[in-house]
Amino acid sequence: MQAMTADRAPYACDPELSRGRRHDEPPSRTRSPFRRDCDRVIHSTAFRRLKHKTQVFVFHEGDHYRTRLTHSLEVAQIARAIARQLRLDEDLTEALALAHDLGHPPFGHAGERALDACLRDHGGFDHNAQSLRVVTALEHRYPTFDGLNLSWETLEGIVKHNGPLIERDGTPLGHYRERGVPLGIVEFNRDFDLDLWSFASLEAQVAGIADDIAYDAHDIDDGLRAGLFRLDDLREIPLLAEMLAAIDARYPHLDPVRRAAELVRELISCLIGAAVGEAQRRLERHQPRSAAEVRAATEAMIAFPPEIAAAEKMIKRFLWTRMYRAERVMTVMRDAETVVTELFQRYCDDPGALPPDWLPACGPIAECEADRLRRIRNFIAGMTDLYALTEHRRLFDTTPDLR
Repeated sequence: MQAMTADRAPYACDPELSRGRRHDEPPSRTRSPFRRDCDRVIHSTAFRRLKHKTQVFVFHEGDHYRTRLTHSLEVAQIARAIARQLRLDEDLTEALALAHDLGHPPFGHAGERALDACLRDHGGFDHNAQSLRVVTALEHRYPTFDGLNLSWETLEGIVKHNGPLIERDGTPLGHYRERGVPLGIVEFNRDFDLDLWSFASLEAQVAGIADDIAYDAHDIDDGLRAGLFRLDDLREIPLLAEMLAAIDARYPHLDPVRRAAELVRELISCLIGAAVGEAQRRLERHQPRSAAEVRAATEAMIAFPPEIAAAEKMIKRFLWTRMYRAERVMTVMRDAETVVTELFQRYCDDPGALPPDWLPACGPIAECEADRLRRIRNFIAGMTDLYALTEHRRLFDTTPDLR
């Protein structure tokens, strides 16, 4: 263990100084606490289910499009590359990258929108809060506790990889400003304080920016494969125009498939390099001497420099218009929202329609409304695309093809 940690930076998370787990366990003889967390995520049922959960395209639209599982693996690779250059704990970084989407429902963001609308009068639906539920309650693999009993640092990163959730005085921040921090996070935080007011560790911040890098690069790849736009359409983004010009000068007769793959590689390398360079500048400016000082900083340590941040926003705007809101994609997503909404309403109207394993021991009639809605939310959020369609066909006469 000492040989593995000798080169860890002072501002990295040290597994020997972990704040521990919610339920005490004897330490592993062969693995650090963070390596153990990563292994538990990989072996979880929720992680396997990501194989059949939508990233952008539903599973039957093609074998080569990303799923939530392949996306999570790509995020982990990018995150480890950044963590290695910054001398962070790679095991914690990998655990967070692999776990960040465990709470996503079927059909990606369409499923999330549908569940959020169904639960609007009861706190809504938030996939980060659902990820926390998965790893703290919904996985049933161990004899003495529910969930995966992950370390404090991993739970903190799952909740805060995009930044603090509240001000010191409790005022919600970011996209929680309007509707408040999800109740699931608030309730868990009362029992196991995750310091929602502070920045997360550098490892968590790296997982967050790696998610953005993977989205940008690989959604370009999938959008090209789907024919939603052409490679040269990307020239409207100056950064990508420069990359394409350099690729064409270096390989003047490259076929379109290899040309696209080279652009994706160049973009990933550029964004990783930019993030590492900006992190080094901020670390030099703030001089944190521990992970605690990283958390207490006045700004995130992991970010893109201004010029790359602007270019990255342009990429996201392009993908929003040409891919995520393309009529072909939206037609499928509207049907997917219908599937989720109708399943939710059917289970509310007839709780006995839930599979036997998901019925309360006291029987569906005796259950209060809040408990029933939580049970339905957790059941639907755990579904894969395929299972959601199978359930819909079981309960309804007609089911959309999602094509």
